[in-house]
Amino acid sequence: MPDSNRVMADAEALLRRVSPEGRKLAQRARARRRAHAAKAATRMALAFAAVVALAILWGVAIGPIGQLGFLAAVVALVCAWVAILTLSRAERETPAMLAATDLPQLPARTENWLAAQRALLPAPAIRLADEIGAKLEALGPQLATLDPATPAATAARKLLAEELPELIQGYARVPADLRRVARDGPAPDRQLLDGLAVVDEQLGRMSADLASGDLARLATQGRYLELKYKDNGEV
Repeated sequence: MPDSNRVMADAEALLRRVSPEGRKLAQRARARRRAHAAKAATRMALAFAAVVALAILWGVAIGPIGQLGFLAAVVALVCAWVAILTLSRAERETPAMLAATDLPQLPARTENWLAAQRALLPAPAIRLADEIGAKLEALGPQLATLDPATPAATAARKLLAEELPELIQGYARVPADLRRVARDGPAPDRQLLDGLAVVDEQLGRMSADLASGDLARLATQGRYLELKYKDNGEV
């Protein structure tokens, strides 16, 4: 008979893991998978239509395709479908892929990579990872318009493509039975939590700084338009 205390502890751990941010991340992941599947299905339908069209054209221009022609069309269609499914298979994000990603796509791809690491993390770290994922979603549109040559873009790339992956990969390399053991400093679990908290704080500050720059530019443009048109009596 299972121990009731153990069952309760497992249930509490599950509840801790299912945070509102985690549910939102899971919903976005399901939406991406559905969109990916829909794209593959569309390509398969187009391949079917192309094979049928070629068979019809062959029949009109040359003559009936016959049994061998029908078999060849079926084989061609199956090969096309296999190729589509193989090429459409979503690649798992890796730190190397993140480092090579263009800045506008980096937050979304980092969010995907981070979501795939949730199983490695203790429950408190999962909550922080979910909060980071939510901030990455908000940061995406801001980085999409940022000049990649600016210091802010360089800092964002370093944080998302280098420092965050290095933090989690370093934790994953520690044996599971040693992650709660403090040796010559905080335990790896605590180091991970502290590091993720710093990343979360930096993302919030980065988003606020970019937003303040946008607001300043908007205010400047507003003053320019006001001076230009009001002084001319056109408004």
